[in-house]
Amino acid sequence: MTEITSPRVYQQDEVTVIELGEEYENLDEAVLTDLRNLILKAVDEADPPLVVLDLSHTKFFGSSFIELIFRAWTRLQARDGGKFVLSGLMPYCKEVIEITHLDQLWTLYDSVDEAIVGIQS
Repeated sequence: MTEITSPRVYQQDEVTVIELGEEYENLDEAVLTDLRNLILKAVDEADPPLVVLDLSHTKFFGSSFIELIFRAWTRLQARDGGKFVLSGLMPYCKEVIEITHLDQLWTLYDSVDEAIVGIQS
């Protein structure tokens, strides 16, 4: 069993990146409690308020995770110049975002590097 470690939160070119590693392949309720606090804290502390959520290792998430990223996006929208984007979505996760039309709220990028360029423009 893979040990759950904290996601990696770092700054790249003045953008906060929240990178969920391989242990976040399946974002079920058991994982979300700690993850919720970490993501919302990273969003609140992002300076400038530009955040990329890297989901390149995540193969499944449900409505509870969508609610969490919606809350993160809402917090960033309330800040001057706040932007929130998603990167590295696996096919199933990308389909969920597109079917629910959430890709109209959040721009989707294939990689973190593309997301950083996009969020700064």
